[in-house]
Amino acid sequence: MIVVICGPPGAGKSTVTARVRDRLEARAVPVRSFHSDSFSSRTYEQLAERVMDAPEAGVTLVDGTFYRRKWQRRFRAFDDVRFVHVTASLETCLERNRTRADSIEEQGVHVVYREFDAPDADREIDTDRCGPGEAAARIAAAIGDWLER
Repeated sequence: MIVVICGPPGAGKSTVTARVRDRLEARAVPVRSFHSDSFSSRTYEQLAERVMDAPEAGVTLVDGTFYRRKWQRRFRAFDDVRFVHVTASLETCLERNRTRADSIEEQGVHVVYREFDAPDADREIDTDRCGPGEAAARIAAAIGDWLER
């Protein structure tokens, strides 16, 4: 199973993804994760290549904005993929971006937030309404349900 955790910069994707990974590992679920920030060019093409090369057993977590529909479609073409849309207000995203060691220019946050083409998500998590622990618990529970089907 592939779980794409997407949303605008500063929404909490990476924090939530790390906590989901910890929860799955604690349940002895084989898990691997890929982060869009690991690639400086051809980001979504390289993510797709890594996902294709990943073992089929277990769960592959993919963390990235995926704000353009064409990037979402590429991953929707994989078997057994789920999208989790992590959201937060623009103000929250900007504030979180300001406090990050690897922040991006504020204009970039504005652009991605404005141009974000929300996916047809299997789950949506608003991190203004729930913290990272609760968000991770909800996603891990959803993954458990999806694996049982």
